[in-house]
Amino acid sequence: MTDLDTESLGLLEDTLRKTMLSASGAKLDAALAELGWAEMLSDMPEVAMPLVFRLLGETGSHASVLNDVLLETIGGLPGGTPPMPYAGGTWVVWERGESPENPTLGGLPLKQVPDGQLLRISEARRALGWWLVGSARGMLALARQHALDRVQFGKPISSFQAVRHRLAETLVAIEGAEATLSLPGADNVDLNSLLAKAAAGKAALTAAKHCQQVLGGIGFTEEHELHTHVKRVLVLDGLLGSSRELTRKAGAGLRARGTVPRLAQL
Repeated sequence: MTDLDTESLGLLEDTLRKTMLSASGAKLDAALAELGWAEMLSDMPEVAMPLVFRLLGETGSHASVLNDVLLETIGGLPGGTPPMPYAGGTWVVWERGESPENPTLGGLPLKQVPDGQLLRISEARRALGWWLVGSARGMLALARQHALDRVQFGKPISSFQAVRHRLAETLVAIEGAEATLSLPGADNVDLNSLLAKAAAGKAALTAAKHCQQVLGGIGFTEEHELHTHVKRVLVLDGLLGSSRELTRKAGAGLRARGTVPRLAQL
């Protein structure tokens, strides 16, 4: 697969978005396979990972494609259930089948397993980071639309300074995380991915807090979409290290090293 021009990339994004809005779980896994996910990840990971995982977050869909990023080889272990780390100090797998008996964590089909294999932690952290900022953008879109539609004292609440500040702070956090995720990491791969995942987790948690405040009471209801995004980001933030854990880890590493590498050319 060759590099895509702007028009082709736009068509691919539209196709992926429509696919994710119409399917989730095992059905979405199959649909992404038909669209050539494995080839995209192998031939142009710098395009495939941000695009697919960001859209997973924005649409609120779930697919087990993080397995493919995390493992050294696409396809994983026999049986299709490769392992991945979880913040609790144990290991979990994404369930690729549809089974009501499978326990879930935060709405994601995960179950604990006793051991792990060869893993690509840095790439997986970046993928999770894009998933988190996608979820954050999904929450921001919900809150923004509510602010435009909700009228109090004769005018939309989007005209109130307190509401505008919460939405603006959320957008700044998201765009800062996206900029961190987009940094080239060739010289400091582990550190860049660690900080990018931390920034994305922080941005998603900021979005959850501020968007809940903007939505008010309706954001607490089961009928509204916000709760699915909030539960999702709480789980995703914990996978491969939470934003708090990774920030501490980065700080400890830099103190031990005694120097701070240049992460971006400004």
